[in-house]
Amino acid sequence: MPRTPNEYIIHILMESGHREEVRFPTIQEFQKWYSGELVPKAASHDFISVPIKNIQGEYMVVRPSRIVALRVEPVFSSSVERYQ
Repeated sequence: MPRTPNEYIIHILMESGHREEVRFPTIQEFQKWYSGELVPKAASHDFISVPIKNIQGEYMVVRPSRIVALRVEPVFSSSVERYQ
């Protein structure tokens, strides 16, 4: 039986070399943000909001035109937690 990830870590790699990480509870929530917010404004130099749901009171904005890559990493409850 295939395992189901507990969450997805999205690694955002910027043109400047900076890397950011955000977490989504489901792949569908990531796809909704990606297709509804990021893709339509991909060439834009205006800031868009990146949802950070696991850190209350904190937010992040990015310029979509400066994102060069996204890496989607599924995290399973049996995975070793590397980010604490």
